[in-house]
Amino acid sequence: MPPVEEVDIAAVRYKPPTLQAPHLTGFSLRAFLWLMESSLLGPLITSVLKSQNNMPQADPEPEVVLVDEDRDLVERVHEALQCLPQYDPSIRWTTEENPPFLYWKIRDFAHAYRSGITTPSAVAEYVIAGVEEWNNKKPPMPMLIYFNADDLKKQAEASTKRFQQGNPISILDGVFVAIKDDIDCFPYPTKGATTFFDQIHTVEKDAVCVARLRKCGVIFIGKANMHELGLGVTGNNPNYGTARNPHSVDRYTGGSSSGPAALVSSGLCSAAIGTDGGGSVRIPSALCGIVGFKTTYGRTDMTGVLCDSGTVEVASPLVSSVEDAILSPLCVPNLLSPENSNILGSVKIGKYTEWFNDVSDHEISSTCDNALKLLCSAFGCQIEEITLPELEEMRTAHVVSIGSESFCDLNPHYKAGRKTEFTLDTRTSLALFGSFTATDYVASQSIRRRIMHYHMEAFKKVDVIATPTTGITAPKIPPSALKSGESNYVVSAYLMRFIIAGNLLGLPAITVPVGHDKQGLPIGLQLIGRPWGEASLLRVASAVEELCLKKRKRPSAFYDILKA
Repeated sequence: MPPVEEVDIAAVRYKPPTLQAPHLTGFSLRAFLWLMESSLLGPLITSVLKSQNNMPQADPEPEVVLVDEDRDLVERVHEALQCLPQYDPSIRWTTEENPPFLYWKIRDFAHAYRSGITTPSAVAEYVIAGVEEWNNKKPPMPMLIYFNADDLKKQAEASTKRFQQGNPISILDGVFVAIKDDIDCFPYPTKGATTFFDQIHTVEKDAVCVARLRKCGVIFIGKANMHELGLGVTGNNPNYGTARNPHSVDRYTGGSSSGPAALVSSGLCSAAIGTDGGGSVRIPSALCGIVGFKTTYGRTDMTGVLCDSGTVEVASPLVSSVEDAILSPLCVPNLLSPENSNILGSVKIGKYTEWFNDVSDHEISSTCDNALKLLCSAFGCQIEEITLPELEEMRTAHVVSIGSESFCDLNPHYKAGRKTEFTLDTRTSLALFGSFTATDYVASQSIRRRIMHYHMEAFKKVDVIATPTTGITAPKIPPSALKSGESNYVVSAYLMRFIIAGNLLGLPAITVPVGHDKQGLPIGLQLIGRPWGEASLLRVASAVEELCLKKRKRPSAFYDILKA
């Protein structure tokens, strides 16, 4: 490839990805895995797969520096609260007979507790009943891997006591939050949704991101289900059962943060914390009709997260509204700084139309396009056509990067007699990842630097880049996949079509629900920002959410834990 400075952007034409891989479940998946893991045929198969799917051929990458906390955590949350419009309980606590569907927000819980409408202990009882009902459905639809009703009641009692004494810790006190099972949350074990990782990984204290939330008074409802070790984007998990989409229980939630998305979408908690290394927060959020916010790489300390050594993964919130993302201690930027004061009318939104329209059904791109038109009409934002070269190279560079980094973490256990304890699709992924060489990885980092150059050139013209979040809506769950897992790289590629820049380049990105398809399945619009540009991203996302609010639909499986 020519040097990035010599690439003629005007001459670039979008090339739809041509991913070639078999769709496998059951016996065919087992047979294919046996061939991939064999010393004789395995290298040949992986070589063919890599050749067919344009793995990169072989400039160092700028270092990413963690951002230190600049003030007290509770103070930061309070500062974020001051940036929100004044709370009006009459809007939320309406007496209308058939009000439009709205999720309860964090400030609704705070109002209910402070005004004596209910208590954290009372709400906890409804959460417990909802979780148990969901787990006892046939087939079971487990959103949580670890759930302790007694511990939940104990946390709720402590929060209730603080409110009774007039001394809540913060606006987040008494808010119910789920933690994905690859993040340490003491005293629960961390398995990464495997059957054995708790024997290797001991939990002695909270992950840093969990400790932040605990300091603010949140109530943890347990460890949420996920795609095993985060190595998939459907949410399939034969080990504990597959979490189901609250909008249609015969469909996937998306993954890998499947349980967190299902819990927030179903109303059983206000927020959840997941991890996003390849869309694992944004994909399930979009498919389940909620907000998922991946922050800039380095904004969140990853200490205490199972796979915390990579260069693509960030712990991030899944919430029911943009407002609640603003209040999350994981992503609160300095919202009051001068550079964050520009008005919406001056915002320029980048759109690469050919890429934007590369979806499985035109309904997805048209719904997202209509949301952008509403934004421009209401606030005067401008759409600017942009071109982003080498998107297919970006995809393969991400596969090699996340695959190599995951394999480095897992290889000692994979080779120490634990291989057969992983699920079949995890083993299939690891067999491919293990074939990547040091040369592949270095070549991918060279491509990463090129792709960053193209994006930063685009950000000289625009403030945010808009895409659909996913190229398809929630896919159906094949019955055979529930027991043995599933390998379907074509579906995964559609789910990840617009996701990669947020991870490979570390850019902040947020998905906002903007409508539904003909089957009633949610569609999300993704907004991608400059590094550390969370404040601008949240401003635009909030406007999009407000304009599309009436298009949101109540999930078929929903628990109204506050009004109950």
